[in-house]
Formats: sequence, C-alpha cells, structure tokens
Amino acid sequence: MLTALFHGIALALGLILPLGAQNVFVFNQGASQPNFKKAIPVIVTASLCDTFLILLAILGVSVIVFAIPALQTALFSIGLLFLLYMGWSIWRSKPSKLEQDATPLSSKKQILFALSVSLLNPHAIMDTIGVIGTSSLNYAGIDKVIFACATILVSWLWFSSIAFAGKLVGQIDTNGKIMLIINKISAIIIWIVAAYIAYKLFQM
Repeated sequence: MLTALFHGIALALGLILPLGAQNVFVFNQGASQPNFKKAIPVIVTASLCDTFLILLAILGVSVIVFAIPALQTALFSIGLLFLLYMGWSIWRSKPSKLEQDATPLSSKKQILFALSVSLLNPHAIMDTIGVIGTSSLNYAGIDKVIFACATILVSWLWFSSIAFAGKLVGQIDTNGKIMLIINKISAIIIWIVAAYIAYKLFQM
C-alpha cells in the first residue's frame, strides 16, 4: 500500500511540476483575480480535468479514444483554436492596477479556458495515458485505488497552491507591472503549446 501511495505522489509531482500552459493559466488567474475565492473556478476545473484524465488512463478508456484517428484529429484541432484564442486574450489583458476598466476573467471564461488547456492539450493527455496509465498496471485491487487517489490528491493540492502563490505575487505587485510581464510570458507559453499541437496535427 505504501509503495502505491508514494509512487502515485512522486509520479504526479513529476508530471505536474514542469511549467506548462495549465500551470501558467492557474497561476495567472490566482494573481489577477481580486481575491483567492474568485480563482476557485479555475482551480476546481483544472483539478477535475486532471482527475478525469487520470481515471480514464487508469481504467484504460483513454487508450480506446486515442485509437480513433478522426476523434484525435478533431480533439487536437479544437484545442489548437482554443489555445490560440486564450493566448491572445491573455496577451492583450492588462492588470486592473494599470488600467481602470480592466476586468479579471469571469468564472465562465475561467472554466472554459481551463477546460481547453487541460483536456485539449495532447502533451498532458499523452503523459497521463503513457505514464500514469502504464504505471497503474503494476497494481491491482486496493493498491490501484490508493495509487489513483494519491495522484489525484497531488493534483488538487498543486493547483490550489499555485493559485495561492499567484495571489501572493498579485498582492506584492502593487503597480501591476509584474503581472503585465507574467501575462506576456503566460501567452507565449500557451502559444508554444499551440504550436506543438499544430506540429502533431501536421504529422497525422
């Protein structure tokens, strides 16, 4: 049981720690929202998406989905469009401290963007299937349940922590200049992910 627990924690941390579009977006929302409570939609959405992908990978359902080329192409195409739009929106956005009429993303947009950056990111999906799904084959019964719960728990704690870290940066950034730079970096990272998706589509 302990082996499955620690394996799940270590694996989830290894996959979630690298800087990517999902982490950047959650951090950005933590920093740009007026209070931490307003960032809860993005935290919950990103965490639920990871939970969904992890369960699909462990249950083996995701392998069946990716065996259908047309479905894979459609998924990647929609993801590409969403990420291009999201990157453009974040690039153009200005912190409210710099612009009086600037408004943070609504709960609806947070959820929509978090869904796209989580579920339509082939790199994240393939990591979940290839690494977590494959690793789960080493366990059965209660050990597999513990392994799944450990990876899911890390995901929820991580997204809450990174949004909180963003909130702290937002509070320190009294004139909004740091957040302006973070917005530009966030948009660039999201566009890099979009370029990766375009490359994968070209290969299909």
